[in-house]
Amino acid sequence: MASFELTTDSAQRLQYATALLQKHGWSPQQGPALVVLGAEQRMFGLGGAFPPEGWPISTGEAGFGNVVDSGRTPTGLHRICACIGDGAPIGMVFKSREPTGEIVSPAGALDGDFITTRILWLEGMEEGVNRGPGVDSRERYIYIHGTPHVHQLGQPVSKGCVRMDDRDVMTLYPLVSLHTPVLILA
Repeated sequence: MASFELTTDSAQRLQYATALLQKHGWSPQQGPALVVLGAEQRMFGLGGAFPPEGWPISTGEAGFGNVVDSGRTPTGLHRICACIGDGAPIGMVFKSREPTGEIVSPAGALDGDFITTRILWLEGMEEGVNRGPGVDSRERYIYIHGTPHVHQLGQPVSKGCVRMDDRDVMTLYPLVSLHTPVLILA
């Protein structure tokens, strides 16, 4: 993995995100939290055994926004409402949150928006922002999930989900659980 250095601006955004999570009642003693920094195309873990450099990700090619059918990655406070993929091998393809039996690797992946390895389904926590009619992240099927398209990580290319390297999502999966907070900033 290429080394990553947090810039001063990124460090300030991460501090802001931490303060915002704390304002919403989160503390490290309650368990971990995740922060997606869209401008950096990076996700960080707080309050747990997370790598300090975080992980490269890909968010929505259409940008950030909460409207249904926009293809944008929703912003705001979320939480994990389902952890899917226990025991599935790396590269397992999921359709409708069910394993298909197909395995893809970075070398063998064709074009497509593959959902692979693990799924962390997100539920919005802010009524009218990312929860409720027309903006509901859960009803939009917004996930943090694996992808075989590792060459695209660091670029906004998804259909609204947060994509991660399959190996990284395998590492992350046991470190989080139901109701882990996830803050997404554009």
